[in-house]
Amino acid sequence: MKYTTLCYPIVNGKVLLAMKKRGFGAGKWNGPGGKIEPGESVEDACRRETREETGVNVGVLENRGVVEFVFENKPDWDNSCTIFVTTDVSGEPVETEEMRPQWYALDKIPLNEMWEDDAVWLMDVLHGGVVNKRFFFSDTGKMLRHEDLSSSSHIA
Repeated sequence: MKYTTLCYPIVNGKVLLAMKKRGFGAGKWNGPGGKIEPGESVEDACRRETREETGVNVGVLENRGVVEFVFENKPDWDNSCTIFVTTDVSGEPVETEEMRPQWYALDKIPLNEMWEDDAVWLMDVLHGGVVNKRFFFSDTGKMLRHEDLSSSSHIA
């Protein structure tokens, strides 16, 4: 299992999302983030990935839980992702080779252009909640089911 991060910078009632331009997840909006490098803390990885993908610097991070992704027949895609929210943001977003960042009002999140699981947990996290869930996907990226990790109860 890989270990990754996602960051949701929030400023003036807007959240910074980024359109993935290439590779896994291309064409979907998401928070900036990515893999944790050997010897790197999860927080430092979150800050580095956010800066690399959007040009924005983030400081103090609020840990909002974990989302695990399990892919049918693609175990190399499985990952455990630590979710962060921050209001400690500096710099202006810039498009990179990998991502096209854009600010969205918290009530105008493009959930229909994001991973299916985001509709289950993201809005709660953006409004102060915490997530601890595992999502199961087909090898084509279709969400099959999810479960709450904190109680191990299955949710279809």
